Amino acid sequence: MLTIFPVKGIPEIKKGDELGKMIVEKVEDQGEAFQQGDIAVISQKVVSKAEGRVLHLSKIKPSDFAKTIANETGKNPQQVEVVLRESRKIIRMKGGHLITETNHGFICANSGVDQSNVGTKRDSVTLLPRDSDASADRIRKSIYHLTGKEVPVIITDTFGRAWRMGQVNFAIGISGMKPIHDYRGTKDMYRRTLQVTEIAVADELASAAELVMNKVDKVPVAIIRGYKAPRGQGRVKDLLRPEEFDLFR
Repeated sequence: MLTIFPVKGIPEIKKGDELGKMIVEKVEDQGEAFQQGDIAVISQKVVSKAEGRVLHLSKIKPSDFAKTIANETGKNPQQVEVVLRESRKIIRMKGGHLITETNHGFICANSGVDQSNVGTKRDSVTLLPRDSDASADRIRKSIYHLTGKEVPVIITDTFGRAWRMGQVNFAIGISGMKPIHDYRGTKDMYRRTLQVTEIAVADELASAAELVMNKVDKVPVAIIRGYKAPRGQGRVKDLLRPEEFDLFR
C-alpha cells in the first residue's frame, strides 16, 4: 500500500543546518522510523536555506540590461539582476512574466528566484541549490549513516506548466533512484509492444508528496512509503529534454 506522511516540526532552517539529521530526528519524534525503500521528498526552500542560497535584494546592483528587462516586465530591477545571473538565457517575456532557462537547464519563471517563505526580511530571496543532485546525495548519505536504511531523496520545486493552469511540484534533484520508468519494449495488456512510454516517476512522486507538504503549513518534507522506485543512480538531467528535441522553443 502506498502511503505519504508529512514530517512535522522542522524548525526555521539556517545556513549550515544538517537537514538529514534533522529529518531523521523529526521522523522519530512522530513515532515513525525510516524503512528500507522509503523515499524522502524535500522542498527546495529548506535545502537552499541550509546551503546559504539566500540573498538580500538591497545589496544587489542591477545592470543596465536588468533595468531594461525590469521596465518591460514591471519587476524589481534588483530581482531581475539576480534572475539573469541564475540563468543561461531568457526564453519568454510576456504579460509581466519572465521565463528563463536556469544554469541547471530548468525552464521556469524567474530562474527559480523566490521571495515566498524566505524569512522576515522583505527583500530576501532564495536561489535554487547550485547542484540539487549533490544536495540530494548529501542528505541521502546522512540518512543512511544515521539509520542504516537506503532512502532515495527527491528535492522539489513548484513550476508552472506551459499548456495547463495551476502549478505542480517537480523533481529538481535526485539521489538513490532512477527518475524515469522506461516501459519501452514491454507489452501492454493487449500484447502490443510499447514504443515510446517513459514515465517521469520522480516528478509524479514530487507532485504526490506536495499534497501533504502544503506551502502554507510549514511542512517542507514528506515520506513516501510503499512505492518501489526504479533502482539505480539517476540524475535530474535525465528528466530534461535536450533542446534539439524540444518542439516548442
